[in-house]
Amino acid sequence: MTLSPLERKAIVTYRIEKSRSTLEEVKAVANLGYWSLAANRLYYAAYYACVALLINQGIEASTHKGAIRMINFQFVKDGLLTKEDSQLLGRLFQMRQTGDYDDLFDWTEQDISPLIPMVSDLINRIDVLIDVKAT
Repeated sequence: MTLSPLERKAIVTYRIEKSRSTLEEVKAVANLGYWSLAANRLYYAAYYACVALLINQGIEASTHKGAIRMINFQFVKDGLLTKEDSQLLGRLFQMRQTGDYDDLFDWTEQDISPLIPMVSDLINRIDVLIDVKAT
């Protein structure tokens, strides 16, 4: 997909805002004790930020796994994001899959609560990378 610089900036801004609003959804559903839903939304909060970073750099990924792979290849490999960030993304993806599709399974507060500040930090660092690497 070919985007003008203005279109690219608009989509990147939208995805970062969506990432932040989805993180607020996480906090709201966590307060209600919906931990599997919180896991789903936590993954998407991180995913939207990652997609914003990829779009900002003109990198396309057509699947969720492809987006995670491109983040690893383009940003973790170069040291702009950490191996821990990569592990977090992989874990969030797996948690979303398990929570959404596995029967007789639910995530708990102990599983989800520690990840909320980690995802918030990741989103903030991605936002800084977007500002630094604005095309």
